[in-house]
Amino acid sequence: MIESIPNVSEGQRPAVLEALTAALRAVPGLRLLDTTADPAHHRSVFTYAGDAETVAHAAVALVATAIALIDLRLHRGVHPRLGAVDVLPFVPLEGSTLDACVTLARRVGATLADRFNLPVYLYEAAASRPERRRLEDVRRGQFEGLLTRMADPAWAPDFGPAQPHPTAGAIAVGARRPLVAYNVNLASDRLDVARAIAARIRERNGGLPCVKALGLPLADRGIVQVSMNLTDFTITPPAVAFEAVRQQAAQYGVSVRESELIGLIPRAALAGTTAEAIGLVGFRDDQVLETRLAMTPPNPPPP
Repeated sequence: MIESIPNVSEGQRPAVLEALTAALRAVPGLRLLDTTADPAHHRSVFTYAGDAETVAHAAVALVATAIALIDLRLHRGVHPRLGAVDVLPFVPLEGSTLDACVTLARRVGATLADRFNLPVYLYEAAASRPERRRLEDVRRGQFEGLLTRMADPAWAPDFGPAQPHPTAGAIAVGARRPLVAYNVNLASDRLDVARAIAARIRERNGGLPCVKALGLPLADRGIVQVSMNLTDFTITPPAVAFEAVRQQAAQYGVSVRESELIGLIPRAALAGTTAEAIGLVGFRDDQVLETRLAMTPPNPPPP
């Protein structure tokens, strides 16, 4: 069993989200576990699982649909993005290994480049060189900076042409261990505060280990957010990240409003705490990865 969690640069048009979901539901044997869309981020996250061949088939189907329906030249959102399908990670679950996911990521990356003339960068455990392991380094400059960046031979893609797809940009394909996508919303509209907190708690600035963080505005709600990826929740779990944000915010006289998950959370990431204690309002047990896997049947074969 392998999990994949592609992030797509679309979070506002219901018809496009429905078409992307339909493409995944048409893949026999795939377990579509979750779909989360965020209009402010203008981004959606799909979570699905299956064997290697099934998740590979799903990845190709999703990318084909996204390329047909998304034009990044018209896309505006607060979250950084490189491509129509921005990032495509593979994660080992039962009976799988990280090495198997690396092999799969490289095979799928080569297929996407060949089939769609799409530049592909490999990241995390699948990276071809150390400077490409971090997603934020691969994505630096975003879609708008791709042409300039690809002119540098050091940043030629791992697969595909050394120029962006005109509407779909490029894609980062990788293999990694499970992470928790966890956002803490502040009861404030001060973007400077959210960005300062993110800068202090992120690992690369000397903050919490295994934490990536951004300060983002949620203009439609009149608040700001500290958006985090907890890349190893056994080292920095959500409870530790939540308390760090709360303490930092208090120094500015700002309180935490709530927190939210993007996608699903492994049960072990909540060990020793409760959803309420870390600000997850209305949390349901079916937001736990293991619960959702157990309750989600595979897509049926075609009639």
